[in-house]
Amino acid sequence: MLEIQERFDTVGYDELKKAAGNAELHITEALDKGDVIGFIAYSYGTDRTVVYDYDDGGDMMLCDGLVRSVMLKSVLKGINHMLFELSDSSKFDVLKKLRFVVGDSRQCTDLGSFMNGCEHCKGKKE
Repeated sequence: MLEIQERFDTVGYDELKKAAGNAELHITEALDKGDVIGFIAYSYGTDRTVVYDYDDGGDMMLCDGLVRSVMLKSVLKGINHMLFELSDSSKFDVLKKLRFVVGDSRQCTDLGSFMNGCEHCKGKKE
């Protein structure tokens, strides 16, 4: 069973801790039967959440779940802007497919509206 859980330490994520600099690094992991199958690393600021990296193991839906979990937590904190500072530019391809970012943008703004945008899809048929 898939679980998405925030860690309360950064053990094993030393390189990402360096990327976060002085910001407090948060790690959320995707677990399957207790085994880590993916993660997202981020920090909260006063007006934006910065995502430093993610690993979805090649599963686009896992990427979607990881990013949305951080979006939801950001909105609950009153943060409505997300910036992706990914060192691997190929990871933006998945973010574009999922419409988290558009074109060359590295930002997702108006997170509250983005999260509520799924409400409009519930009644649509494919």
